[in-house]
Amino acid sequence: MSDEFDLDKLTSAMNAATPTPDAAKRDANIALATENFEKLHASRQGSADETRPNPEAARKPGLISGVREMFKKLTTKGVLAATTSVATLGVAMIVVLPTLYKTDPGVLHFAESQAPVEVAEQSEPLGIMATEEVALADEVMLPSVQAEEMIVAEPMAAIPKIQTRGVVAFDSIAPGMPQPDIMPLPESNTETFANEAPNPLKITTEEPVSTFSIDVDTASYAIVRSSLMRGQLPPAQAVRAEEMINYFPYDYTQPLDDQPFATTVTVTDTPWNAGTQLVHIGIQGELPEIAERPPLNLVFLIDTSGSMSSPDKLPLLVQSFRLMLSELRAEDSVAIVTYAGSAGQVLEPTPASDTATIMNALTNLHAGGSTAGQAGLQQAYQVAEAMMEDGEISRVILATDGDFNVGLSDPDALKTYIADKRESGTYLSVLGFGRGNLDDATMQALAQNGNGTASYIDTLQEAQKVLVDQLSGALFPIANDVKIQMEFNPAEIAEYRLIGYETRALRREDFNNDAVDAGEIGAGHRVTAIYEVTPVGSDAVLNDPLRYASDELAEGNGELGFLRLRYKNPGEDVSNLIETPVLADTAEAGTEAGFAIAMAGFAQLLQGSDYLGDWDYDQLIDLANANRGADEFGYRSDAVRLMRLAQSLSQ
Repeated sequence: MSDEFDLDKLTSAMNAATPTPDAAKRDANIALATENFEKLHASRQGSADETRPNPEAARKPGLISGVREMFKKLTTKGVLAATTSVATLGVAMIVVLPTLYKTDPGVLHFAESQAPVEVAEQSEPLGIMATEEVALADEVMLPSVQAEEMIVAEPMAAIPKIQTRGVVAFDSIAPGMPQPDIMPLPESNTETFANEAPNPLKITTEEPVSTFSIDVDTASYAIVRSSLMRGQLPPAQAVRAEEMINYFPYDYTQPLDDQPFATTVTVTDTPWNAGTQLVHIGIQGELPEIAERPPLNLVFLIDTSGSMSSPDKLPLLVQSFRLMLSELRAEDSVAIVTYAGSAGQVLEPTPASDTATIMNALTNLHAGGSTAGQAGLQQAYQVAEAMMEDGEISRVILATDGDFNVGLSDPDALKTYIADKRESGTYLSVLGFGRGNLDDATMQALAQNGNGTASYIDTLQEAQKVLVDQLSGALFPIANDVKIQMEFNPAEIAEYRLIGYETRALRREDFNNDAVDAGEIGAGHRVTAIYEVTPVGSDAVLNDPLRYASDELAEGNGELGFLRLRYKNPGEDVSNLIETPVLADTAEAGTEAGFAIAMAGFAQLLQGSDYLGDWDYDQLIDLANANRGADEFGYRSDAVRLMRLAQSLSQ
């Protein structure tokens, strides 16, 4: 029998078995189905006044919809932390989310017994949302939402994981995947900053003398940069204009005739106020040859409390000190004291040339516990004093986030303690690390009263600048208790204001009092101070003349004012005096003064100053770009980029 015959026979049999279509019966069945559907729809729909059901509620909870809803509703730090793990595995997984049960309004608790993530083998690689070793809080504040155990098992494309603090982040999302609705969670912030209200405008006839202590700290600029790089404008109180200005190296006149420093004064028109002028004062410290430096005894006082555990704190601190060690000499010595719940010495005085031993001690440090700052300071001073010999310099370098919570933690109490200890001849410098609980006020109190400086280290590049490029200035003082006093001539100057140095203000009588502490200048350090002055007769004068004031004024003689500086040589108790007249025909400011003025303007914009009028970021950026100069290390170019970023964030 042929294949063709068999096929024809089979076809005939199938046709014979198929019933003839009945058009009338088909129409009746369709009508019945339509009637039943309309009855069912009407029973579910209800009356027009009833609330329509949410189509989302009828949707089967698959992985995609479940994850989307989870992120919309579970927005607290504790819950997000439990769901931020993303795995890329060659398996399919079933995720069991924590069961939440509601007690008080807005409060949900985690059920204690939770099944672990279950894994079922499958051949193709899948990526899923999973949990991993997360300690769940006892109670978590949430919006009033209903939540219950949800099991989802739905394949999705692999998603690489990024660990973040308080935020779920993805470095790539597979095509077709929904973008989760996630808002960054605010971190707790206990930061405090040492600052005062900006200096007010002074009337020369009433208060012709301005007195302050110099400041070579740079912490404020680095804190401002850290805030801007995080996408936030810095708090106004974190902006100290003098530290913004003094962050940069300037090519001022070098000292002559064995003087520890030289002064340069220029006068120029104010870019933000056509009716005023700026008196720019530049001080340049001498830079002795390295071979002439005395031996240096360093005590690294390192905060190892629990708040120092994040990568931008203790780990960055260790890397920063590693850079510094390469700049020390064989005759220098290093010891290490740490403090957390208590203080302890982890490295005896060791020659700086023995870098392996020092680095081993540093890399073995771990963070944990409270912050016994007072005990650490006491032990560090004891070690430094024991290391000191005649002709040598001893300095404690405190590295911390400033969070003192055991022992002396009040800035005023610390100030008194440090003031007593500086009489031993040991200097104290402070390096700040990290954000969130940065105690800038404590750092400033310690540095200002410990005859030292305060810097903030936010990157390894900043560590290179502070601890390598400018190490001599940071460690070797050339002048102590440096004070500036400017007397303005009321015949020439109607009003003036000092830009910055609010926390360094001194009384007029403090200038000649050698018992009053002031700032230090290190080897090669530069200090800049800027006054905005209003000439007599200018339309920019803001104060009306007094009805009963005397019209008799001293003759100008071409002097806008008279500059006096006092300083002590290291180890001496009696100060020296330098005097310089400020003349009306002083040379115009060049590139160095021009960039310092731009930084003064930047600081005032960040502070929201009332003295800038309509001057804005466009004009600031033009001024800074015009005065960048050689910019050997690129610091000024970086500052311009920060200005542009601040401009965008302020809009």
